[in-house]
Amino acid sequence: MKAKKIGFVGLGLIGGSIAKAIRQYYPDYELLAFDKNKETLALAVQEEIIHTVSSSIDDNFRDCDYIFLCAPISFNNAYLSQLKDYISPNCILTDVGSVKTSIHEEIIRLGLEENFIGGHPMAGSEKSGFVNSKAILIENAYYILTPSANVSREKVEAYKTFVSSLKALPIELDYHQHDMLTGTISHLPHIIASNLVNFVKKTDTDDELMKMLAAGGFKDITRIASSSPIMWQQICLKNKEPISKILGGFIDSLSETKKLIDQSSERELYCMFESSRDYRNSMPNSSAGPIKRQFLLYCDIVDEAGGIATIATILATNHISIKNIGIIHNREFEEGVLLIEFYDQDSSVQAAALLKKYHYIVYEV
Repeated sequence: MKAKKIGFVGLGLIGGSIAKAIRQYYPDYELLAFDKNKETLALAVQEEIIHTVSSSIDDNFRDCDYIFLCAPISFNNAYLSQLKDYISPNCILTDVGSVKTSIHEEIIRLGLEENFIGGHPMAGSEKSGFVNSKAILIENAYYILTPSANVSREKVEAYKTFVSSLKALPIELDYHQHDMLTGTISHLPHIIASNLVNFVKKTDTDDELMKMLAAGGFKDITRIASSSPIMWQQICLKNKEPISKILGGFIDSLSETKKLIDQSSERELYCMFESSRDYRNSMPNSSAGPIKRQFLLYCDIVDEAGGIATIATILATNHISIKNIGIIHNREFEEGVLLIEFYDQDSSVQAAALLKKYHYIVYEV
């Protein structure tokens, strides 16, 4: 079978991760990329991910089997008109943006519906850029496809098969439905996290006591506030109507909670926290969602010289890689003294079993 030719417009975290996954599973495919950042392109060539680089949208993109639009949302829409003359009838044109309505409208305007299948790999990181991309980022992640009205089922099924071969989990949705769903489970949490961090910043004491004490649970629930500002600015502007509607509903929910607190409504408050606990605990851990999952465990250790080094040595000698490790000073919401973060679930499970074997008290998240 003839090796496919795949083009990338933009090679950041998501584009880079998809390119690396393709290179891992299809080493003979021809990959080319355009990105405004020349250092990114140089690194991609150096790592042997990309064969051909372009300084603009040009003839290199002709005869591609797939073209992935991986730039910020508003840029993707602008690049469409530049790509139009290079798209062959058999090409599958797709994007990776978390907002779909605006690009579908542009696709309809340009008459590219027979080629376009919107794509949204529901994976990411608070870190951005090609340098932080990795082939496993989309592994076991839901990958939403939003086909245009006039694209053939043959193309849709081919794209589903391709996504599955990269170890992601394809799901087909209408693009309007997509924007409401991701607005609630992805966009809203980022907005809440950003506002919560800014609220603490504005209300902190002069000596920044809140900042010093805000470890543990607070840092966990606001971790996504460290994401790319330009990406989230673009998401809010391009998914404005759904986000505004969702925010209105959430503000109403917060107002109801404030009333329960003001009225000392014991039973209702208990039911609220019980319902949220039970629903969250029912969520599956088997696949990645729109907010990147962390693989953590907590461990009790004695405060003595070499305590952390001993644990790190135990794990290293058993070939378990640690992503992050550190003492938790604010343990209001945490059970252990030491927090250890891993790159994947298998490493976390193996580490927990190993440390228990050495008689450490371990709390698995």
